[in-house]
This record gives sequence, structure tokens and C-alpha cells, in this order.
Amino acid sequence: MNFIRKKVIATLSIAIVSLISVNIFAKDNFTEHTTENKVPKVARTIPTKPNIIFIFADDFGWGDISKHGHPDIRTPNIDRLAEEGSEFYQFSVSNPVCSPSRAAAITGLYPSRSSIHRHLSGFDHHQNFSMADWLDPEEVNMAKVMKSAGYKTAHFGKWHLGNIGGAPIPTEYGYDEAKVFNGNGPQTTFARLYDDAIDFMERNKDVPFFINLWIHETHTPHDPSEESLAKYQHLNEQDRIYAAVVDGADQRIGKVLKALDNLKLTENTLVVFSSDNGPEHTGTTDEKKHGDGKLNIMQGTYPYGKYYSTGSSAGLRGGKRDTYEGGLRVPFLVRWPAAVPAGRTDTVTIVTAVDLLPTFAEAAGATLPKDYKSDGQSVLSLLTGGTIQREKPMFWEWRYGKESGQKPMLAVRDGPWKLFVHQNNNNVELYNVMQDRSETRDISELYPEKVKSMKALALAWKATLPDQPRANAISPSRAKKNKKNKESKNKA
Repeated sequence: MNFIRKKVIATLSIAIVSLISVNIFAKDNFTEHTTENKVPKVARTIPTKPNIIFIFADDFGWGDISKHGHPDIRTPNIDRLAEEGSEFYQFSVSNPVCSPSRAAAITGLYPSRSSIHRHLSGFDHHQNFSMADWLDPEEVNMAKVMKSAGYKTAHFGKWHLGNIGGAPIPTEYGYDEAKVFNGNGPQTTFARLYDDAIDFMERNKDVPFFINLWIHETHTPHDPSEESLAKYQHLNEQDRIYAAVVDGADQRIGKVLKALDNLKLTENTLVVFSSDNGPEHTGTTDEKKHGDGKLNIMQGTYPYGKYYSTGSSAGLRGGKRDTYEGGLRVPFLVRWPAAVPAGRTDTVTIVTAVDLLPTFAEAAGATLPKDYKSDGQSVLSLLTGGTIQREKPMFWEWRYGKESGQKPMLAVRDGPWKLFVHQNNNNVELYNVMQDRSETRDISELYPEKVKSMKALALAWKATLPDQPRANAISPSRAKKNKKNKESKNKA
């Protein structure tokens, strides 16, 4: 009887806390509202081969746009995408750090399958995390799939999928053109990449095109223009810098949207705006300066550091490098006037980054290779006003590295439930993220059967992942260095 009484009290307590939380969020500008579906009642004919522009921001928080209620920052052009299209509140990326998040998005596979567990950097870092040195160019990816459907393909902006030891350049992945930073090949700057995209659009307006527009904002070094700084001079120093950076991105995205209008391409162009992970954690006063290493690709002359990273996760727990929702759940805005309903806000349907490749493929009429199996699914019917049935759970792996001695942490989401499996100490955390978006109430003790079944899912998924990177994704320089070190140890 005592056990039953304790269970009842615990359940009532959670219900009370949940009601209190609802009241708190009712006063919060970032409340997730009731789903709105402004879908025309007449049947929609979905056009074929839309142009596709995939705008992937960097460290851009869920709450960094004015439509999500930010008290200071105004983003009229990003808001326009939502107002003229649809947005989906339950969208998550596949890793809370740059390189693995991007690898997942363009391959439709969880990044651990490509042995990209953390940001791509140097050989020692890669070996510590049993990582590849670059994304395997033989992997199925967006550019190759879109080219197979007759698209002209381009990548402008951040790459960060490998740039050391002879890493391939983006055109080796199927892009017809590419100008990058954080990668090999022709280079561009934080501001110029938008003009690069517009130039490509103008030259290819008569054929379907696919563009990765992977922008720098809001990653460090922060690089605000004087014009944007002037708009936010009423804010304190930290918030002013960050707001000006977001403003610059919004203005330049507006230029791209205007170019589509001028070229009369807006109607049949699918524009997706999202971010690779949640906002960077705010640094200390010692981190006001980022360093001088990127001045050559900046528009300004001072590289503002993490002290000015004041991005908002809008009440979600955590940020960049966290597998809580603040690190994974990011804006997901979709505009395609010919097919996507305007003004629709879906707060309940789960969408994830590995869905993007199969979705773009279906929109383009592309046939995926027979031996390719995405970890995601096409959500085209959802984007165009319908519904989807989620076919499988979502998974994450967070590695601490060999030097730490810790086993990886796993996470799995199945419907509203999200379970963390801390393999190092065998602890678990369970949240109902539809009722507890800030992940403050661990309810694992109340649902032991749910914990058991979801933990089994996570461990079974982990067993399918490779232990080491493929030879095709390791630099010959690294392999040579490892061989030399091994021979030296054997002689000793």
C-alpha cells in the first residue's frame, strides 16, 4: 500500500508541476501554440522539379527570430518565410555540433554511420573520437541525388566536412559549383556567399537548381555591419552585437528572396531555413575577442568572441553541444508558394534532419539508389499540407573521446518520449518533451517499462554503427603517421 500511495503522490505531483509549467509558458513569448493549419480545401496539384535553396544557419537558436517572440531582435525576411510558408516546431537536427549535423543533413544518415562524431578538426582530435578526416565522397548525398534528376547544383558558404590532409573539395561530392569557407576549393566570405548564390540563380534560372546556402551567422567570430549595429544601439553591448549579427543575416536572406522575385522564380522555389544546432553558450569577459584567424573572410575589422553569443533557445534546455532540446531543436521554416500552405504552424509533427534528403529527392522526382537506405523518411506530404506517420524513432550518439575514458551517451526519441542512456554509469533520463519542452522533469522512475523498451532500441541502434571510419575517409598523411608511430612503439 505504501508503494502504491507513493506512486499516486508522485504522479499527482508531476501533474501539478505540469499545470504550473503551462501557466508559466502562457506568459512566455516563446509558448508553443495550438497547431494552425491554413490549408486550402481544394485539391493541390504539386508541381514538379522545384528549385531548392537550403539555408543552413550556424549556431542559430530557436528563439533568435522575431516570429518566435524574441523581445529585441527583428527578422522580417526570415519571418516572411514562415508567413508565406509553413513552420514545424518539432524539428530536430541529428547532432548538436556543426560537422556531424551537416553530414546527417546532406546524407540522410545519422552522422555516426559516417564516423563523424564531433567537429572536423585535426588528426589528433579525430583519432581521440575515432573519427573520419572528412565525409566519404562515395556516400550518397543531396548534390548527387539532385544531379541525377537533372538539377544544377551548388554549395556556397560554410563546408566544415573536412579540409585537412588532402580532403576532397565540394565539387567531388557532386556540386557543379562551390565557393566555401572552412573547406578546400574556391573561397568566399561571410557576406559575399549570398551574392554568390544570387549570381548562380541568375545564370541557371532556366533550369532547376539546388543550392546549399550555408551561412556563417551566428557563429563566432561575430561580424556585424555598422548599419546593423546602428539599429540596435539602444541595447547593451553584448545583446547589441548579437542582434546586429542576426540582423545582417536577415537582410542578406532578404536579398536572396528579392532576387527570386525579380527572376520570377518564387512560386516554384522551395526555400528551407534551419540551423545546424542550438545557440552557443555565452562566454566570459575574457572571450570578447575570437582571434584574428578569420579577418580575411570578415566584413568588419574586429572578430567579436563568445562573450557576445547571447542567442536564445526560447526556454528549451541547453544549447550547442547539448543533446537536450536546446541543442537539437532549431527553426524549420519551409516556403514553396506553389505547394506549401501559407501561414501554417505545426507544433506536434516530428521532423528530423535526416528526412531532408529523401524529401528533396521526392520533390525533385529523383530515384534514390537501390542500395541506399535513409535513416529518415520523405515528409513531402506533410510540407504540402498533409500529414505523415513517423516510421521510426530518432537516435543520437554523443562521444566523450578515448582520452576521457567515458563511454558514449545515447539518446532516442519515440513519439513524445525521449530517453537518455548514460552508458558510462548506466543512468537514464526520461522526458515527455511534448508536455515538458524544457526537460526539467525526469520521469524515468514512473515508467520503467518505457525505459526498458527505449533503452533496448538505443542499444540495438548503437550495435549497427561502425567502430572505425572507412579507409576512404582517412587522410593518407594520418595513416602514414599512425604507421610510423606504431613502428616506433614496436622498436621500443
